[in-house]
Amino acid sequence: MPTTCTISKATLAKKAGLMRPLKGFALALIATMGCMSYAHALTQEEIEARGYISVATEDDYRPFEFMENGKSTGYDNELKDLVEKETGLELRQEILPWAGILPGVTSGKFDMALSAVMVTEERKKSFDYATPMAASTTYYGMKKGSDIKEPKDLIGKTVGAETGSAFLAELKAFDEKLKAEHGEGVGKIVEYHGYPEAYQDLAFGRIDAVVNTDLTLRALIEERGDMFVLGKAIGEPGYKAWAVKKGNSAVLEVVNDALLKIRESGEMYRLQEKWLGASFEDMPLDVN
Repeated sequence: MPTTCTISKATLAKKAGLMRPLKGFALALIATMGCMSYAHALTQEEIEARGYISVATEDDYRPFEFMENGKSTGYDNELKDLVEKETGLELRQEILPWAGILPGVTSGKFDMALSAVMVTEERKKSFDYATPMAASTTYYGMKKGSDIKEPKDLIGKTVGAETGSAFLAELKAFDEKLKAEHGEGVGKIVEYHGYPEAYQDLAFGRIDAVVNTDLTLRALIEERGDMFVLGKAIGEPGYKAWAVKKGNSAVLEVVNDALLKIRESGEMYRLQEKWLGASFEDMPLDVN
């Protein structure tokens, strides 16, 4: 990670004396560069010597990652335990809301997003992915008794999605599709910092629908089928995978090798059945 430092007045004066011909902005640039250090991608030897990989995990995204009785649980967390066993490394975890996860990886605060990150072409510009751990499609869910029967019924409705999520991007793309085909689109898109707040607003009738992955909406309905129902797909099928900053190849290789062994053993599919209610054995090995 870049580190900050201070340069004494004496040092600046010395630089100024040596480089009087330089323009002011160039001198400032040299002074700044002189105090910066840049993170380099870890090598496998460095990872093994350090003994851990730093990861960020969401705190309330059932059934993938969530807190229960003060402990991290869910599909991703059980996969994490298997990767630790396979590699002999600690996946040193920090639990935080979704909005901080991908920025934390790109800034270098974390080595990896150990989270159900939707693979998108846009994200591939900044991230490399481990072998996928689930297949999913973007759906909408609504309150029981809703008059929304088909995707086009979202025209004029108030629809929620999580800030910074692939589902928000797909909702916006679907909104444009509705406008192109029907001359009008979604009435209003509401962004949330987390899905629990969106579901609460849906329950109270403040919004008409919530857009999320089908897997998470099915988990919600399994828990609260008295309140919510599943709608239909508004996006194309895709995959979820753990993500590292583009070029962080050693971390990716260590984690990916372990996940591929877990897939080959069938343990990944067993966990999918347990947590997601289906197994996805036809997923590609590589989504980059």
